[in-house]
Amino acid sequence: MAFEYDLFVIGGGSGGIPGARQAAKYGAKVALAEQDALGGTCVNRGCVPKKLMVYASGFAQKLREAADYGWSPVESRFNWSVFLPEKDQEIRRLNSVYQQNLEKSGVTLFRDRAEFIDPHTLQVGDRTIRAERILIAVGAHPRLPQIPGIEFAISSDDIFHLEHQPQHLAIIGGGYIGVEFACIMHGLGTQVSLLIRQNRILTRFDEDISWAVQSGMQARGIKILTHTEVKAIEKTSSGLALTTTDGSFTVDQVLAATGRAPNISKLGLERAGVKVEKGAIAVDVYSRTSVPHIFAVGDCIDRLNLTPVAIAQARAFADSEFGNSPGQISYEFIPTAIFAQPEAASVGLSEDDARQRYGDRVCCYCTQFRPLYYSLTDSDEKMLLKVVVNSETDAVLGIHAVGEHAAEMLQGFAVALAKGITKTDLDRTIGIHPSAAEEFFTLRSFQAKKGLNRQPNLR
Repeated sequence: MAFEYDLFVIGGGSGGIPGARQAAKYGAKVALAEQDALGGTCVNRGCVPKKLMVYASGFAQKLREAADYGWSPVESRFNWSVFLPEKDQEIRRLNSVYQQNLEKSGVTLFRDRAEFIDPHTLQVGDRTIRAERILIAVGAHPRLPQIPGIEFAISSDDIFHLEHQPQHLAIIGGGYIGVEFACIMHGLGTQVSLLIRQNRILTRFDEDISWAVQSGMQARGIKILTHTEVKAIEKTSSGLALTTTDGSFTVDQVLAATGRAPNISKLGLERAGVKVEKGAIAVDVYSRTSVPHIFAVGDCIDRLNLTPVAIAQARAFADSEFGNSPGQISYEFIPTAIFAQPEAASVGLSEDDARQRYGDRVCCYCTQFRPLYYSLTDSDEKMLLKVVVNSETDAVLGIHAVGEHAAEMLQGFAVALAKGITKTDLDRTIGIHPSAAEEFFTLRSFQAKKGLNRQPNLR
């Protein structure tokens, strides 16, 4: 039986749309199925609406600081019911842009769910479609903890659509989702309690960085309950009562932010023979599954769940399969950011990861200082910069920052690390003055103490 399409893509998000368009650019006949809004998690329930909320949450502090710079004091309150429609309008605009781009690329769009019948055949709505190659890019969904009463909690998908702003919000989980929403909601005026099982947040990040973010959050008034587990959630007449290992308290909303899981349960992967490992689709370095003509990219393979990574994986797949340009992406120097208050960003190895790989050859250059911006305010806000180096080769292994504009600051360093920058290269670089980033080029001495939990140099 002949194939109707050279490529059929399941999922219209950060991986599916770039993969479809890139393949079509090479002349492939491509179709894509998406039953939900185009753009996937990033556009509809993730990066974009979250960053808009980050912007909104930062104005209160800016208004307070403006008075220290001579502006007359401003009395202002955040209006949840005004912000949400504005946010939704921007999301709808982006949805339409994605649809227009698919149409311009000649990709056929099916607004239905797709599932496998056999390795080459898909059920798409009420149609049966055969394709020579198939790309799975279905993303992931929030994974809720198994707690009695968890049905009363919301996930990160739900928080963008709450009818009313919570007065007191409890957040379960100290990963980047929980931390970012703790800072967002606090900045918007909500009382926030963040409950974590460990002694610190962001445990997958460099330890000095996570401590700096945690200290900054607490200084702003966010309550962080460490070594705390939620045992039950009960709906009462006064709100949601949380029973924890340390006692109980009542809030009017609970956000469960305890991770995400690949969206693969209803794809019929077993009928196609696609192998699943640890709850995710197993792929090789070329995004190929256990079935040679079926590929998968993005969060459903659970490699590094970032929007730019899914885009890069999808384009590399299309280049390899349709552009006669085999290639694979490198995961070694991918920058990432935590849009918290204070903001944090990292590229390369944390100190702990570097020591596991290189042992005592690792040395760290670290400084903490008060940025010039805060010199006219009563804020004791600090910025932390850290460089991890292999002392034997002088190679920079990781660069980390906590403070305003940390993400913008570290973006360019990803290129430098990928090109093999050394500490000597940093020392020879002339910085922009006055700026916080120039401090990366003035770290002339390093702390001899090995291991974690040291206090950064104070400047």
